[in-house]
Amino acid sequence: MARSVGLGHIAPVERASQCTPPSTVVTVETLYERVGGQSFFDALVDRFYSGVETDPLLRPLYPEDLADPRAHLALFLAQYWGGPPAYSEQRGHPRLRMRHAPFVIGLAERDAWMRHMGEAVRAADLAPADETALMDYFEMAARSLINAT
Repeated sequence: MARSVGLGHIAPVERASQCTPPSTVVTVETLYERVGGQSFFDALVDRFYSGVETDPLLRPLYPEDLADPRAHLALFLAQYWGGPPAYSEQRGHPRLRMRHAPFVIGLAERDAWMRHMGEAVRAADLAPADETALMDYFEMAARSLINAT
């Protein structure tokens, strides 16, 4: 039994537990954590670029050496989905539209990009909700980069 000191009949231990509001802290696991962290995004991007390397429509849009684009995309996606801010630390704000403005991106380029990314995502064998979240994001992002008809 709790002992009351100077508070009359109120027992501090008993009252403290009744007056303390329930915790409002909610821990949310990010997609980055659910899929396994940076290694997932590195593998996803590797699968994606395997398709890009042989695509006659997309390949000319990329530099000869794909090492930097691979690294940039993997870091960007990891950061976007809850990982560490390595992309922003290295490259600043993503500015996707500005970075893609020099390239002619029409529906055909968007469709080819989405085909390769869709194959890369599906090969990951993710939980359906995570696959849908990724594909919804990629569809939105790819659509927003169209700058030609």
